[in-house]
Amino acid sequence: MEMRKLTMLVVFICLAVPCSLALSQALPQPTLACNVGPVSKIYGQTQWLLYSCNDTSTLIAVSAPGNPASPFYFSFSLEGGASYHVRGEGTGSKAASDAAYNDLQALSASAVRDLIEQTKLVGK
Repeated sequence: MEMRKLTMLVVFICLAVPCSLALSQALPQPTLACNVGPVSKIYGQTQWLLYSCNDTSTLIAVSAPGNPASPFYFSFSLEGGASYHVRGEGTGSKAASDAAYNDLQALSASAVRDLIEQTKLVGK
C-alpha cells in the first residue's frame, strides 16, 4: 500500500510541477517529467527518494515510505543558471520536513548536480 501512495505522489508531482511552471510563465513550456531514479538518501534523519527530471536541471525529493514527513516532496529548481532554490509541499510531520529542509537547502549547486547524475545511474 505504501508503494502505491508513493507512486501516486510521484505522478502528482510530475503533473503539478509543470502546471505551476506553465502558469507562472507566458510562453508554453515543455512537459516536465521527473521519473529518473530514484536514489535513496537521508536528510533530516529521515529517508527520501530523489528523482531527476527531463529538463536535466530539476531534482525532486519525495518522502520515502515510513517517513513521518509523508506525504511531502521538495523540488530544486535552477535559478539564474548558478544556484538552486528549494521548495517543499506536503501534509506530513512539520518537524520531519523542516529537518530535511535544513539539510537540503544547505546543499551546494554542485552537490545538487551530483545527485542528478546519481539518479541517471539507477538501472544502468
